[in-house]
Amino acid sequence: MKVLVLGSTGYIGSAVTRRLVDDGHTVVPFLKTGTAAPAPGPDVRFGDLTDPDSLRTAVTDDIDAVVNLATPTGDEQADAAAIDALTAPLRGTRRAFLYTSGVWVLGATGDRPVTEDAPTNAIDIVGYRPRIEQQVLDAARHDIRTGVVRPGIAYGHGGGIPALMLAWAKEHGTGRYVGTPGTRWPMVHVDDLATLYGLVLTKADAGTLWHGVAVDSVATPALAAAADLAAGGVGRAEPWPLEQAAETLGLPFAQALALDQTVSGDRAVRLLGWQPAQAHPTTDLIAGSHA
Repeated sequence: MKVLVLGSTGYIGSAVTRRLVDDGHTVVPFLKTGTAAPAPGPDVRFGDLTDPDSLRTAVTDDIDAVVNLATPTGDEQADAAAIDALTAPLRGTRRAFLYTSGVWVLGATGDRPVTEDAPTNAIDIVGYRPRIEQQVLDAARHDIRTGVVRPGIAYGHGGGIPALMLAWAKEHGTGRYVGTPGTRWPMVHVDDLATLYGLVLTKADAGTLWHGVAVDSVATPALAAAADLAAGGVGRAEPWPLEQAAETLGLPFAQALALDQTVSGDRAVRLLGWQPAQAHPTTDLIAGSHA
């Protein structure tokens, strides 16, 4: 396929781009106007997420699929207009459109791993995201093969939120985690996540939702201890009270890091044949991926 990718230079977007190319697809990056085109000059489209005309123009007839990994604008009206603009040229064509959301739309989940059928209870940092998800899923009624992927906390290759934990361990001389010792994160290695995008793009039915989660829950104290080991420590971990973390990180992000979740990614395993194969998050940290 010839795939237009928004957010191709980001942490997850770079991994997805590599995966798509390895799978034999042609990636067409969508870059912000004014960004230098990558050498030696492949097909590139330019525009802005807040400029619907530039988005609509980028989806030319030769584009077989659109994968949106771009960071949301934070403005619901602008994000909704962007989805309309990107999907309008795809109507009636059976071409694919994938949207990237995240597990934070589920809110706190409790101990039992929740599936894609669970109701949303989005925290503030992603408050309007469920409505954008539904907009994408509803577009399947216009003969577009739409899909929504909700990644867990991504890790690997020295990036993602776990990289922050390593930085904290280096700065403070001990691992630290936001919130309480009971906090757990659903997680996925960025390479396994990229593989999932490829599978959803080629195999998933229209109007479907997928959790990109390889490990249902990982205790954040264990991650913090692993980060301390990676930073040269002895594996200590201490809580960072939410109120204090909010002063440094901002309250919405601190609340997200303190969110306790257990989320299942089994649907993609059963229905798409997804087989996450990368190391466990704590192993990845200790082994030096982030060091």
